[in-house]
Amino acid sequence: MRRAHEMPFGCLPLGGGGVRFRLWAPDAGSVGLRLENGSDGGLLPMERAGSGWWQLDCARAAPGNRYRFQINGGLFVPDPASRANPEDVHGASLIVDPLAFDWADGQWHGRPWEEAVLYELHVGTFTPEGTFAGVESKLDYLRGLGVTAIELMPVADFPGSHNWGYDGVLPFAPDSRYGTPEDLKRLVQGAHAHGLMVFLDVVYNHFGPEGNYLHAYAPQFFTQLHHTPWGAAIDFDGKDSRTVRDFFIHNALYWLEEYHIDGLRLDAVHAILDDSRPDILSELARAVRLGPGRDRHVHLVLENDRNQARHLGPQPAVPGRYDAQWNDDIHHALHVLLTGERDGYYRDYADAPLTHLGRCLAEGFAWQGEVSPYRKGHPRGERSADLRPSAFVSFLQNHDQIGNRAFGERISRLAPPQRIKAAVAILLLSPQPPLLFMGEEWGAREPFPFFCDFEAELAKKVTEGRRGEFARFDRFRDETARLLIPDPGSAATFDSARLNWTAREHAEHAEWVRLYRSLLALRAREIAPRLAGATGGAQFRIVDPGLLSVRWTLGEGSVLHLTANLDDHPRDRVALPEGRLLYSSSDRLGDALTGSALPPWTVVWTLGTSRG
Repeated sequence: MRRAHEMPFGCLPLGGGGVRFRLWAPDAGSVGLRLENGSDGGLLPMERAGSGWWQLDCARAAPGNRYRFQINGGLFVPDPASRANPEDVHGASLIVDPLAFDWADGQWHGRPWEEAVLYELHVGTFTPEGTFAGVESKLDYLRGLGVTAIELMPVADFPGSHNWGYDGVLPFAPDSRYGTPEDLKRLVQGAHAHGLMVFLDVVYNHFGPEGNYLHAYAPQFFTQLHHTPWGAAIDFDGKDSRTVRDFFIHNALYWLEEYHIDGLRLDAVHAILDDSRPDILSELARAVRLGPGRDRHVHLVLENDRNQARHLGPQPAVPGRYDAQWNDDIHHALHVLLTGERDGYYRDYADAPLTHLGRCLAEGFAWQGEVSPYRKGHPRGERSADLRPSAFVSFLQNHDQIGNRAFGERISRLAPPQRIKAAVAILLLSPQPPLLFMGEEWGAREPFPFFCDFEAELAKKVTEGRRGEFARFDRFRDETARLLIPDPGSAATFDSARLNWTAREHAEHAEWVRLYRSLLALRAREIAPRLAGATGGAQFRIVDPGLLSVRWTLGEGSVLHLTANLDDHPRDRVALPEGRLLYSSSDRLGDALTGSALPPWTVVWTLGTSRG
């Protein structure tokens, strides 16, 4: 089976030989194509094709050739829609024939969203190899763990040898440090053979600060009407925005069709500023639902600090809506409960973390329009209580919540194991789809600090800016203390994040793996099959300080109950709900009819029937 996504951008081999090249360069007076076939292939003038487009059908170009565009007789630039850029973001692009890869996963149609258990990983630090092939070598392990989807942090070509991925500038080109386009396709195909979905994190809110040449010939990609934390905003609502919108919609379709990816996670959409209707998020989702989503399970997930429930449909796969959103609220509430930290955005959860956690589990967002002290008194969020529980992705760790700390510490270095195990038992068995961050299942101790590899002047500014961000925290008010924060541009910072796979074989870490495997097996057996058709309307209550009770009605009418003692004091004679005991983190439960004794940080799950 051969797969290719047709689009007006970039280059594509023609059926009868040769290659068609297209570039949107509305500000260019002239555009030339330079073929680099081991020697100077000469400069070929491209022709205007209307509406800012330049085009050339080149008979002597072929897959495997490298090429660049020349703007106004001077600057040479890579193709912004390059399918591969082996010489990094400043070098020549590679002509790739997507039809050359013969797929063997024609029977794969994805998995329902209710089965999702996501495993987020960074390709460069997940394995010693730091490649797509390295990830592929761990697929047996991941299937055995019980996850159903791997989620790759962004792989779009970024400058330098290492990066989190959010500084990509060539969004169609997998970074060559990780491997070739064919290597990524083999990873996806291998995952499908193991029954695993593949999700990709994509960045549509900005381009990275190094290697973005669009300003030189297509400044219409950007607008001065909106601004983001990373500079000029992408123009999704100006007079020339049609081509800009198409660029990103085609990018989404490209990954889903040409790479057979199962889902996309859209990074920080609160920084996508668009006053048009339909906005770019709705238009993109609709294109996916009516495109590749017609014939197989394709899932769309948002990161959105605004907690805009309007983007999350009452049911999955609705045109214009998204399956789910990463729920930072549940992370923050759990983090405060486990660590007692109150700095930064944790302020909003420090007053009543158990109440915030209960609301997240029952209703989705903790903040549904209330005034946020951390956000200087501005309201945050929209009502989410009526949405299905599967609309909220829950996690105890992810790249942001670890890496945004000064030293990138994981929760395993911040909270006692007993507390972490309680949180894990809540997240892995709740109706909301859980997300794991690579290595958390064995209690990995390696940090995940922010790292990048920019040119010298920019690297210095990034290091200074990174350390300056923490000056508002008491422990870093002194400049000497800030100098201890890892330098993002140092190779040692990147190396410190590499997972130590041998550690999981040690007894302490093996115990964690057994816990995760057993909980995920229980989820697959008892929870996931009951989630289809589940709606909102769950209830929670704080029985007394530290004791949380949550009740969900699942899709086939059964009732799932959580009872959790989340503080350091035991509770005597706690009346557990009627039903079958699914899980208890304590082996010292008493008779449920007369009341059970719950030791500190005990989690109990029961499954009953609806009385209605």
